[in-house]
Amino acid sequence: MKLRNTIYSVLAVSTLALASCSDSYLDEKMFSKYGTDVSDVEAKVIGLHYKYADLWGWSDQQGFAGCWQDGTDVGAPGDTQGVEVPFYQYGSLNAENSGVSKLWNSLYSIINSANIIINTEDVDAAAKAEAEFFRAYSYNMLVTLWGPVPLLTESKAEPRTDFTRNAVAEVDAVIYADLIDAMNNLPEVDKTKTQNRINKDCARILAGEAFLRMGKAAEAEAAVSATINSGNYKLIQARYGKHLADAGDYYSDMFRWHNQRRSEGNTEGIWVFQMEYERDVTGGTINAPQQRRNWVPGFHKLTDFMQNADSIGGRGNGRLRLSNYVKYGIWEEGDIRNSNHNIRRILYCNKPDINKEISVLDGFRVSDDTPGATKVTIKTGDRIYWTVGDTLAVMYPHTTKWGGYDETDDFGWSLIKDWPLMRLADAYLLRAEARIQQNNTAGAAEDINVLRDRAFKTYRAETGKAEAGKVTAAQMTMDFLLDERIRELVGEENRRYTLCRTGKLAERVQMMMKPEWAETTPSKAISGFDPATHTLLPIPLSEIQLNKDAVLEQNPGY
Repeated sequence: MKLRNTIYSVLAVSTLALASCSDSYLDEKMFSKYGTDVSDVEAKVIGLHYKYADLWGWSDQQGFAGCWQDGTDVGAPGDTQGVEVPFYQYGSLNAENSGVSKLWNSLYSIINSANIIINTEDVDAAAKAEAEFFRAYSYNMLVTLWGPVPLLTESKAEPRTDFTRNAVAEVDAVIYADLIDAMNNLPEVDKTKTQNRINKDCARILAGEAFLRMGKAAEAEAAVSATINSGNYKLIQARYGKHLADAGDYYSDMFRWHNQRRSEGNTEGIWVFQMEYERDVTGGTINAPQQRRNWVPGFHKLTDFMQNADSIGGRGNGRLRLSNYVKYGIWEEGDIRNSNHNIRRILYCNKPDINKEISVLDGFRVSDDTPGATKVTIKTGDRIYWTVGDTLAVMYPHTTKWGGYDETDDFGWSLIKDWPLMRLADAYLLRAEARIQQNNTAGAAEDINVLRDRAFKTYRAETGKAEAGKVTAAQMTMDFLLDERIRELVGEENRRYTLCRTGKLAERVQMMMKPEWAETTPSKAISGFDPATHTLLPIPLSEIQLNKDAVLEQNPGY
């Protein structure tokens, strides 16, 4: 068979793949680590989970995680890798950015794999619903970040090079139908084939997000209320699990390795993406996701004082910092979500048997009670202090949600922790947002206070301040809600997506350019933002160039 020397876009290749899968002479039995009795459809559904992991785990571009946080009100660049730079130096964001292409290509890959399952004859209703969840997730992400996009729902006999952009309303109709079917036909959380599979409440949370973007606030409220009222979940309000003997609190316990799954005591988790670490499952690690390396500072560079350990989050590269707004602008006294176990601001020397006299150089890490000293003795357990030179990569306040350490991998190549993707707190936040949209601010305050009752529980007990953290209906605005999402979900949510979904990206980026919140290091500051352009991402140039038989229009300004 002679091979044709032809290059197609990801869209064209995917449509060909869809058609090929229906040709009987190409059918073959698919096997997996789940056993040889896994059906063809079941193997393809499992494959969707692998594609999802590959979407957000990209070892070739360590800075990819920063693309969705930097240049917003949440993230600031640290020791950048490169791909994330145009997401805060907006003037350099263009259609050839590899982060843009990676997300676009991966989402369409998921869509096309989902289409194969959805269009299979006599497919099991639950398997179809799981595929519909992933298709809805991908299209919702696409229209939120790009606006109108090509809509693919069926397989074609030939590769296509004539795609055009479908209106958002057309894509939304598919998303809506997929989510209604998924909510109806996915199993309850404790009825899935394995605990890492998509359940009914995953679809409800996604529906809450998508329906809010579509302006269907009442339907969004109904979807997430079904999860809240199901009785299947409880907010974590007491310490639990494997790390009870370690320093921590009941909020931080949710994000510790071996504490994250429902079977491990996490009653709040709705969708916890399970990383089957290769030490436990052969081939379990998927493309070495970089979340820990982004969020955890490079403590390993402090060789005189520190060694890699779970207590400091393992080995990070400090590529992604919290913004000044998150560090200094949004917290109230007593909020457990801002404790040192959750936003680490204080660091101690953890290297064993250190008792070392060190010369004090300009800006060296010494406590404030040694003014004028020329030498200082550092001992194990002593506090190590921030310096200006450290704060861009080595030492800075950071979320601990992605920290983790495996003693068999001191270098920290692989991400060993599961991913917290959806939890009960999301449902309360989404319902509060839906109620704000419907002018039910009293109801919104009730939902936010459920989360704040948890967040201020310890502080209230210790101080007797029973009303600490309580909010009122008058405070319920979208800006307050967005701040509360930071307090509850920082490091978990894709902040760029959230701000685009709520129509607040431009406003929040411009807020971060004001002197009180802007980065003092010019190369790390947000620059070049144009609201007319940068509230949407560019269509990858390769897609436009290879779509030779129709015009795939670029977004304005790119």
